[in-house]
Amino acid sequence: MLRIAVPNKGSLSGPASAMLHEAGYQQRKESKELVMVDPENEVEFFYLRPRDIAIYVSSGKLDIGITGRDLLLDSGANAEEILQLGFARSTFRYATRPGTATGPADFGGMTIATSYEGIVAKHLADQGIDASVVHLDGAVETAIELGVAQIIADVVETGTSLRNAGLEVVGEPILTSEAVVIRRTGAPADDPKVEQFLRRLQGVLVARSYVMMDYDCRAEHLEQAVALTPGLESPTVSPLHNEGWVAVRAMVPAREAQRIMDDLYALGARAILTTEIHACRL
Repeated sequence: MLRIAVPNKGSLSGPASAMLHEAGYQQRKESKELVMVDPENEVEFFYLRPRDIAIYVSSGKLDIGITGRDLLLDSGANAEEILQLGFARSTFRYATRPGTATGPADFGGMTIATSYEGIVAKHLADQGIDASVVHLDGAVETAIELGVAQIIADVVETGTSLRNAGLEVVGEPILTSEAVVIRRTGAPADDPKVEQFLRRLQGVLVARSYVMMDYDCRAEHLEQAVALTPGLESPTVSPLHNEGWVAVRAMVPAREAQRIMDDLYALGARAILTTEIHACRL
């Protein structure tokens, strides 16, 4: 069986399980379940702490796993990402009190508090900056107020918690992260079971990003309509019973669907509708 690590809690857990369910895999019904076998799909899921997943995968005991890019890099594990999943996006940045520093070049001799010691230490080393790194679990904003550090490095979303703590972001982002599928570095790239798993997840990503659009239009307006809905290869076009009219079907980006419908209507198209795509293979 294909052995897959899945986050057991946190911001990665729910979306990961939802994506796996959409891809046709059985998922655990109770949060206390640590292992679940899906015999129909020949997959065994192991629900682990997100921070530990890269270590398990790099050991070769598990074939692949779902974790965050930040957790993968911070672990230093011998593993690599092979598919971006598009959820749990975040930006990792430095922050400090106003006037302390403008960026990493000013960090020399200072102490940086973070929950991601591996990422920060490598980032500083890559830039030749001599600064100390102290590891703290959980929120690190109070480290500056308590005198533990002069700088913090943490995930920044809106920046509200930083502003509330009297801090400001400095320098460029250290990295941008999201949920990714990982495997052990050097593992065979052509494992058919892994390839099938990736195809399923890619199908979910496409299904979430596109909708199927159907509409009727006059034959003389077809080329203009097709320019608005080119589809992936090309749209399906069928003649209607009423002479001079055709029916068109094409996949369109979901975020652009309303604008495209407006443009088609202005072109004279009618009976325009969209339907969700639940699964696909490209």
